[in-house]
Amino acid sequence: MADERQLDTRSRITTSRRWVLAAAAAAPVVTGARASADPRPAAAREGMLVQPVMTKLADWADVGRALGRPGDMKRYMYHTAFPRRDLTVFSHGVRINPALALGTHVSFVRYADHSTLLMGDTVVTERELQRFVDVLQQHGVMVTAIHKHLLAHSPEVWWVHVHAHGNDPVAVARGLRAAFDRTGTPPAQPATASPPVDLDTTAIDAALGVKGSADEEVYKATFVRRETIADGHVILPPGLGSTSSVNYQSLGGGRAALSGDLVMTADEVQPVLVALRQGGIELVELHHHNLADQPRLFFVHYWAVGDAVQLSQSLRRAMDTTNVVPMPGGAV
Repeated sequence: MADERQLDTRSRITTSRRWVLAAAAAAPVVTGARASADPRPAAAREGMLVQPVMTKLADWADVGRALGRPGDMKRYMYHTAFPRRDLTVFSHGVRINPALALGTHVSFVRYADHSTLLMGDTVVTERELQRFVDVLQQHGVMVTAIHKHLLAHSPEVWWVHVHAHGNDPVAVARGLRAAFDRTGTPPAQPATASPPVDLDTTAIDAALGVKGSADEEVYKATFVRRETIADGHVILPPGLGSTSSVNYQSLGGGRAALSGDLVMTADEVQPVLVALRQGGIELVELHHHNLADQPRLFFVHYWAVGDAVQLSQSLRRAMDTTNVVPMPGGAV
C-alpha cells in the first residue's frame, strides 16, 4: 500500500509539473493575443502620435456650408458656435445667459496624416436628447458623454459631447447639421459687439492670474493642461477637449453667477473637489469628456453665486491644485 501511495503522489507531482510547464509555454501566446487585440491604432501602441497642422479659414469653406453657418479659426481649430438662444433656462432663480452655459460648440482639426478630428459639446433639451443621438449615430458621429452643467434648472437640458475622426469632414458636418435640425437650435445671428461686462474684470483677472474676455454679457477665462494630451493616436491642440473654463454672468453690485468646469487627472480630483467646497462653490457633475485620452482626464462642473472677485479667489485655489496654465491668446 505504501508503494502505491508513493506512486500516486509521484503521478500527481508529475501531472502538476506538466501543467505548469504547459501554462508557461502558453503564456507568451496569451500575452501576444492580448497585445494584438489592443484597440488602439498601431501608431499609438508604438508611441508615434500624429500632430495637428495649421489651416486657414478658407480650408473649411465646405464644412461651413454643410453646417449652415459661419465659423472662425482658433489657432489649430475650425470652431463653430450654436448658442441656444431659443431656450429660457433658470437655475436657482437665475436666468441663464446662453453665453454662460447654453452654447453648443463644435471644432474640427486637421492632422499631418490628412485625417480630421471633430470634437464638440452640444446643448439639447431632454425631449430632444434621444432623437438627437439617433441622428448622430446614423451619420457615424459618436457620443462620448451625456451630463449636466447646471443644478436644479428648468426646463431640463442635457449636454452631449460628440466625437468623430476620419477623412471626410464634410460628411461629419452634414451629420451634425441633420442632428441639430432635430432640435430647436436657432439659425445664426449676425455678429455684434459685446457690451461692457458689469463686473470688476481687472480684479477678476488678478485673482485668477489670467486675462479673460467678454462674450456677449458673460466674462470668460480659460486654462489648458501643461501636458501633451492625446486622443487615441492624435495630439489634441491646446483648447480642444482639455480646458478648464470659468464663466461669469453679472447679477449686479459686483455679484455674479459662476459656471464652468475644471479638467483634472485622477490624482487631482479630490484636492480640487475639496478646494471648491471649501471656497463655497457647488459641485454639479464629475465625469469624462473623452473615451481614449492620455493621460486620462476628468472634469468637474461647478456653480456658485456671490461676489465675483471672492469667488475668483476661491476658484484660483482649486485651479492651483491642477497642472494648468492660462490659455494662449485668452479665452476660447
